Amino acid sequence: MTIKIVEELEAPATSGTQPFLPDYLLFLTASVSAAMSEEFHEHVRTRGLRVPEWRVLACLHDDDGQMITRLARFAMIEQSRLTRIIDQMDERGLLERRSDKADRRRVRIFLTRTGARLAADLVSEARAHEKRLIKRLPDGLGQDLKATVKRLHGVLWAGEQD
Repeated sequence: MTIKIVEELEAPATSGTQPFLPDYLLFLTASVSAAMSEEFHEHVRTRGLRVPEWRVLACLHDDDGQMITRLARFAMIEQSRLTRIIDQMDERGLLERRSDKADRRRVRIFLTRTGARLAADLVSEARAHEKRLIKRLPDGLGQDLKATVKRLHGVLWAGEQD
């Protein structure tokens, strides 16, 4: 899907100027991310979840008991929207709020047993999906791309870790 969009955008501009989007890094990375995620996100929906809920499960799978501010940053969800999502997931028995033992004013989000099982299943399925995607890219491009993106992520997020 994304390749087709880029090919259409690379057609010569009628004004004779260089097209913007086919050479714009932010468009290209967002477009590739959307194309690579599309199939797995459809799978997530068949499991009864919305994509933001999957992100919450994945974040808590890696680091259970996060505070909402940190969870919002890593799940890439605006905090007030995340609060509503957490309410809905709590009602469905996927996660729960607990007071922080060190500071009772703080609230942490934890997976329930049901949520932890679902998160583990989906993380396993996401890893398998990623392997299939990487294999589809020619000449080791998938591994190179992953290494480059991990390096870029580290550079852009340096100093942002808790």
